[in-house]
Amino acid sequence: MRAKRLSFEHVALLTWYRVARREMPWRGHASPYVVWVSEIMLQQTQVETVRPYFARFIERFPTVQALAEAETETVLSLWQGLGYYTRVRNLQRAAKMVVEHNEGRLPETAAQLMELPGIGAYTAAAIASLCFGERAPVVDGNVARVFARLFLLADDFKSQTARQKLALRLQSAFDETESPGDLNQAMMELGALICRPRNPECGRCPLALSCKARQRGEQEDYPRRLVKAKPPVRHAVAVVLRRGSRWLMVRRPEEGLLGGLWELPGGSIEEGETVEAAACRLLPIQAGLDVAIIASLGMLKHCFSHFTLMLHIVEAMQIGGRRKVSPKGTLRWISPATLSALPVATAHRRALEL
Repeated sequence: MRAKRLSFEHVALLTWYRVARREMPWRGHASPYVVWVSEIMLQQTQVETVRPYFARFIERFPTVQALAEAETETVLSLWQGLGYYTRVRNLQRAAKMVVEHNEGRLPETAAQLMELPGIGAYTAAAIASLCFGERAPVVDGNVARVFARLFLLADDFKSQTARQKLALRLQSAFDETESPGDLNQAMMELGALICRPRNPECGRCPLALSCKARQRGEQEDYPRRLVKAKPPVRHAVAVVLRRGSRWLMVRRPEEGLLGGLWELPGGSIEEGETVEAAACRLLPIQAGLDVAIIASLGMLKHCFSHFTLMLHIVEAMQIGGRRKVSPKGTLRWISPATLSALPVATAHRRALEL
């Protein structure tokens, strides 16, 4: 069954967007690569946070070839602090694929884009509509909020099924528009600037007359929110070992959480284990060193998307000789002067500041 056309909303939204849209360095850019980088950075990250990272990244890697050929550690260091490092690792993997198999040209359809690592339905639709004019609706959190209020949709938009359902409902408007990229950006911009989660500015909204939630005074009740389970708390230890003015740092495995980043040696504290016992257990395994704890330097809290980390920071001294246990390149004595050039996990950079 064909969805109802959004003719009035479509026109009103585009008219509003062309007047009220924010200027962004990636908007209207001639390079699909630049738009791609911006879309990856904007995943789960606010526009104002992305701006300086985007500028530095594009200056250092102005083309897909430059990114494909770069050292991974250099790429990670420029992403440092932006979080969700899997995004940039996939971005570089995809860049290498594009250079190797498609002469450096990004695929032009959403379906083809989704074959690249790190590009899902949302990002594929955004790139395909903005760069190549494909009539593919984007449904992110902002878009879901706008239309949940407009149509009184009770779906849980955390689920991919609900987002796909809304995309199908919006498809008729995209079939009619001559500007699919602008329409996608207009929907997202409306959610970001006007139809906010809290205190939406309904008096400035171009869709206010059609909004069913506003008619009922229930704007902030949509989208429906499920009660979130409290994220688990994990405890870990970070060990400060000094050699003159340098600290011992270890490199995380390429795959997994924070892959390829550097951090202080240590790791997870097992249930019932003391901080000191964990440090003395982990250092021989990780760095081939027997250590004795000489001071507690405090604890810091760091929130990940799916758990909360309580990082206990201790200072230790080496006792006994070193055993060879770590692959070459995974241990390094780092001076404060060279630390800024190294991609260091945020929690451990904070630990060193202590």
